[in-house]
Amino acid sequence: MPESSSAAGSGHLAAAPASVTPFPGADSGTDSAIGSGGNTTATAPATGTGTGTGPTALQTLRALDSGPRGLLEAEAEIRLGRTGENVLPARRPVPWPRRFLRSLRDPFTSVLLGLGLVSALVSAWGTACVILTLVAVSCLLRSAEEHRADRSTAALRELVATTATVVRRASDDTPPLEREVPVADLVPGDVIRLRPGDLVPADVRLLRTDGLTVHQSALTGESAPVAKQALDVPDPALSGAGPFAQPQWCFQGSSVTSGSGTAVIVATGGATRFAAAHEGRAGQRGASAFDRSVQGISWTLIRFMLLTPPLVLMANAALRGRGLETLPFAVAVAVGLTPEMLPVIVTTTLARGAARLARTSGVIVKRLPALHDLGAVDVLCLDKTGTLTEDRPVVAGATDGADRSDADVLRWAAVSALWTLQLAELPAADALDEAVLDAAEACGPPAAGEVDPEAYEGVAVLPFDPVRRVATAVVRRPGRLGVHTLVTKGAVEAVLDRCAMDGAERDRLLALADRKAGTGLRLLAVARADRVARAGAYTPADERGLTFLGLVALRDVPAPSAADALGVLARRGVSVKVLTGDHPGTAARVCADLGLRPEGRPGPDDVVTAEVVDSLSDAELVRVADRATVFARCTPEHKARIVSALRAGGHTTGFLGDGVNDLPALHAADVGICPRNAVDVAREAADVVLAEKDLTAIDRAVLAGRRSSGNIATYLRITLSSNLGNVIAMLTAGLMLPFLPMLPAQVLVQNLCFDAAQLAFAFDRPAASVLRRPTALRPRDFLRFITGFGLLNAAADLATFGVLALALHNASGDSGEAAFHAGWFTENLLTQALVMILLRTGRSAAERRAGGPLRAAAAALAAVGVALPLTPLGPLLGMSALPPLYYLLLGSVLGLYAVGLTVARRRYERRHLPDAVPDQVTERQGERVGR
Repeated sequence: MPESSSAAGSGHLAAAPASVTPFPGADSGTDSAIGSGGNTTATAPATGTGTGTGPTALQTLRALDSGPRGLLEAEAEIRLGRTGENVLPARRPVPWPRRFLRSLRDPFTSVLLGLGLVSALVSAWGTACVILTLVAVSCLLRSAEEHRADRSTAALRELVATTATVVRRASDDTPPLEREVPVADLVPGDVIRLRPGDLVPADVRLLRTDGLTVHQSALTGESAPVAKQALDVPDPALSGAGPFAQPQWCFQGSSVTSGSGTAVIVATGGATRFAAAHEGRAGQRGASAFDRSVQGISWTLIRFMLLTPPLVLMANAALRGRGLETLPFAVAVAVGLTPEMLPVIVTTTLARGAARLARTSGVIVKRLPALHDLGAVDVLCLDKTGTLTEDRPVVAGATDGADRSDADVLRWAAVSALWTLQLAELPAADALDEAVLDAAEACGPPAAGEVDPEAYEGVAVLPFDPVRRVATAVVRRPGRLGVHTLVTKGAVEAVLDRCAMDGAERDRLLALADRKAGTGLRLLAVARADRVARAGAYTPADERGLTFLGLVALRDVPAPSAADALGVLARRGVSVKVLTGDHPGTAARVCADLGLRPEGRPGPDDVVTAEVVDSLSDAELVRVADRATVFARCTPEHKARIVSALRAGGHTTGFLGDGVNDLPALHAADVGICPRNAVDVAREAADVVLAEKDLTAIDRAVLAGRRSSGNIATYLRITLSSNLGNVIAMLTAGLMLPFLPMLPAQVLVQNLCFDAAQLAFAFDRPAASVLRRPTALRPRDFLRFITGFGLLNAAADLATFGVLALALHNASGDSGEAAFHAGWFTENLLTQALVMILLRTGRSAAERRAGGPLRAAAAALAAVGVALPLTPLGPLLGMSALPPLYYLLLGSVLGLYAVGLTVARRRYERRHLPDAVPDQVTERQGERVGR
């Protein structure tokens, strides 16, 4: 190819280089010369190229002010200063003050902050100090844990490639030299060499190729390598196929699997498609399952809290003639309804779970609420390659043209594979050839009259070419002088085109191959021909007039742990959806081998293709996505739309991905998951980073999420029902009594005692039954629970009023008020201790007895409730000693309350919890996670 007239060499950038559209589908209409000061690619409308499908190679070189001999070293340095380094835009670390302030966005934290400020305004300094301290501790814990996760993620960051082979010149008069340079130093216009195993370091236009194939699954999701060639004039037939289907373009994030090539860089750094795929979706994702749940519960309680102070003030003003002097009591009542420890307990529980996962399983939780979302996941979406299957095929069988089993077909394929590997000097053995050789060896020694691969000697080889799509080995058999045998294997259509047969026979064999491919098999056609031996070189022109031998069928190998892991996930109530870019038959076959079937359907052959997805409305897709298991031929946009449809259908979704093509779905899911070896931008987008791409690791993460979520849910149920009962009783007593039923200081001390005991929820070990199903925090379920048990708690408080009336009927004046305050204070802490024990999650008595931290905390709370009024602190808080009769009567009330709690709990469990008995595997794993 002649060098451009504006080739590099002048020592400066052209003021206005000719501009072209770098590839079909790129944004056009923007003239951005290379010297504009940022990472750019030369773009302009594609008109005037003569084809309407994009620029020629020469036009691309001219637009970049470059040529086949590469750039001058001096010019490359100038461009590097103007365009910047060829690195992905790094996410800036969040400073501590901003991270701390961001923690205040939590609804409960904001409300607590508001109540603390109100308490300070009404001079309730004790209440204000406690509330503000809780807010500060919660924000510090959350900020510290997020900082730890960010540091762990930063340690995983790595460049897409480290070095590249570039062609540059020292001056106009010196010849071009190849040398290795850091990828960060590459600039638009650089000419680079691509060889097997190389990572494509930028977006490039191919200038020359020799059997080049690239693996671009990180961009497209297609697991098979794609053939690339240096088309000088773009093919008009591919004008609407998108940039990744254009054979003359390669993109950052791809890797070379075979062959070699020379290319010119058209885009670097943030201007590459690799970076744009991440940057375009780097905004805030929608609210996750945890966010939606907490916000729903929060706003329900906030409404109660905002109504409580005005009601208390109006009721006391109307019935008792009290004015603003009851404001501290009204604020105390509102604080009493608030689960003050929720931010602290949520953060502590999730942080402990995340730290345990990182320590025991190498799983990094980047966003703490994502651990709850893992526990709530009921649908897991993933690709099959590398997760459900290994990256190696195995031979499923070999048949002749009549579809009869024929071992000789496999042995002839082994002859071709053996000598292709030995003579072609490939940088890495082809996975298909290795699979064929392994299968042939497993067949054992051939019988008399059968083909013996070891009896042939290699003469020459024509390696696989992505254009020919076949590989041919030329062999001879000792003792058979003057005859060479050509053994060809490759794509079915390509091999049949080289065979001597009529059109009807060719159509019959193609139909046979289509039927086999529809069952998920990958096919190699095998043919041979005898030729007169010659000394000259063999060429592709010799691949004619072959005799068709048969088909070798290969299938993907399921990952060893995939079937067991899928079974465990199913027992935990997590359904798996396969979203893949592969052929529908291939995906369906893998799912069938693993026993992954759509619910209520005979098998996974009912596959939804991308074409079907495109034809569905959003509402229709919600129904289809809920029913189907396999989605094939998916683009990144299809994956994201399917995940969004599942969320719209009420599911909590997790998505496991590792490529740029997975970014939209990672952002669309409630929790994005990727392995540690995922591409850099996928790790940035994910919420959870696994040590390896393994479903077993996801199962461990799900268990940790359910453990944390179970403790949070138990805390909320117990605390909110107890708080609601106390508030109802407090409001009732405030209207019945001529004095305040509890002084603000007493409310504060009571809350402090209960709050301290509630810290045990963060260290509790949930029952195995919690680990058997997704643990979602549903506001309606909580509202029903806390209303029912809150009314039961209020009934116990009101019964205590009657007990106090009997025990204190002779008391009067200040002594009567002090005794009443002491009696109710003691009863409140004792009932809260009972609630902590009797309402702890667990179907069996053994499960409930396992709550060691909670039992100890409840015992300490009960001891404080009984002893505090009797200590010197009692009179300081406005409480006095109680007569023995009160404790006897209170024991009866508490006994009836315990019976009522037990009966109500059992009724609730029968109606709302599954009746399934946990299997032994779940129990054992639950115990391990609980530790």
